[in-house]
Amino acid sequence: MITRNLRLPISAGLTALCVLGVGVGAAVGADFSYDQNALPHAKPWTSDNFNDDPGHFQFLIVGDRTGGANVQGTFALAIDQINLLQPEFVINVGDLIEGYSDDKAELNAEWDGIDKMLGGLDMPFFRVTGNHDIANTTAQAVWRERYGSTYYAFVYDNTLFVVLDSEDPPRPEPEGIRDKIDTYNRLQTEDPEAAKKMLAEFMSDESVVAGLAVPVEFQADQLAFLENTLKQNPDVRWTFIFLHEPAWEKPSASFEAIRALLEDRKHTFFGGHLHYYDYDLIDGTEYITMGPAGASFHEEGPGNVDHVMWVTMTDDGPQIANIALKGLFDRKGLDPSLFGAYDRKGH
Repeated sequence: MITRNLRLPISAGLTALCVLGVGVGAAVGADFSYDQNALPHAKPWTSDNFNDDPGHFQFLIVGDRTGGANVQGTFALAIDQINLLQPEFVINVGDLIEGYSDDKAELNAEWDGIDKMLGGLDMPFFRVTGNHDIANTTAQAVWRERYGSTYYAFVYDNTLFVVLDSEDPPRPEPEGIRDKIDTYNRLQTEDPEAAKKMLAEFMSDESVVAGLAVPVEFQADQLAFLENTLKQNPDVRWTFIFLHEPAWEKPSASFEAIRALLEDRKHTFFGGHLHYYDYDLIDGTEYITMGPAGASFHEEGPGNVDHVMWVTMTDDGPQIANIALKGLFDRKGLDPSLFGAYDRKGH
């Protein structure tokens, strides 16, 4: 167990806004000034009450990259797009590497690759364990050597962030999963239609369907960690819980125990794993399953979208905005060479 209390710098807010005109500018507020001689009465703006409350902050959530990372490099594109948005930090919901290997050198090479990619971010990135990331005891050991605990917590601006491990112990892996991932990733380039058919067959396999139906269990040490963390932070204004598998879909007794620990505080759950965006409001609490950010699409429908989530923490709770990656591009405009990464559906 590790509990981190982080105090990252909060953005300073709006800097001085000047309206050019004749005469000496007169201050109206701490960060807003204009020439009152040029505009003595009517003003061409609606209000000088700026939305720059110092208690507000923004962070970003990004979904699964793997489980068949798309060949167009959507996740790498997302890194550049996140830097355009400049959140104060980023957190994901697991599955950054393909994993499912017992070879430590191979696993470390995969992590080296993704860490190099994440090194392009201008802000901190918080990891969450996914089934691909720690699929077996070897992968768990590699994670702990590189990143420490598989579950942890931190406080930012009187807001508690809790990261849980939904993969402890790891679930039995589908037969031949690593070879299937390698074949699927190769077919994405060589024969996209064959890759699509292979994925559909995999997702309809009886063993895969049965595995998705198994409730997520949480061990006693995680429950004790959560209980202790909540006791240490009784007066935070909100609590966010991140885990890979959306355990609320088929809640186990241990997940119900987690919900019971949280029932007296304002909180929101975030998960991933299903590669499909979904929103649930259960007994007044929001449960959000992130869509992918480059991972294979698992089903058709409106939740089948590459996106990031922009969260603004306010005194009244989180304001949440989903941004489709195809809707983000830099000041130079849409880059046609990246079209497939912007929108994998091709429209």
